[in-house]
Amino acid sequence: LADFVPSRALAHTEHVFAAGEPGDPKKPFRTIEITMTEGPGTMSYSMGSIEVRKGEQIKFVLKNTGYLAHEFLLDSIENNAKHKIEMEKHRDMEHDEPNGKKLEPKASSDILWRFTKAGSFEFACLIPGHYEAGMKGVVVVK
Repeated sequence: LADFVPSRALAHTEHVFAAGEPGDPKKPFRTIEITMTEGPGTMSYSMGSIEVRKGEQIKFVLKNTGYLAHEFLLDSIENNAKHKIEMEKHRDMEHDEPNGKKLEPKASSDILWRFTKAGSFEFACLIPGHYEAGMKGVVVVK
């Protein structure tokens, strides 16, 4: 059993950040507040799309104003799709990583991120059922 690694750890060990890298708090950044919530048949972020410049640092201030746990996971659309499948298999998977946070109801947190690559990236809640209910958005890096 000494070599046993929990399945949720395996899902993150070889992950490469597609959308950039963790930010440097000593360098300038722009703050974007994103609220997470749910309503009748829907779950959402307060912003559906964000535009940033390549090399720009963004401090995402995340606030869960809902009554359910939600998460914010920033990655490529492809990586989020793969991760979503893993979340369905391992429902107890937790996120507290440079590119993702799980927030309990009425909680807040932040992520400082530097966008080093141009392209379109996705932020999403991969808790089973939340993505399908509309909890996703896009970051366009120009």
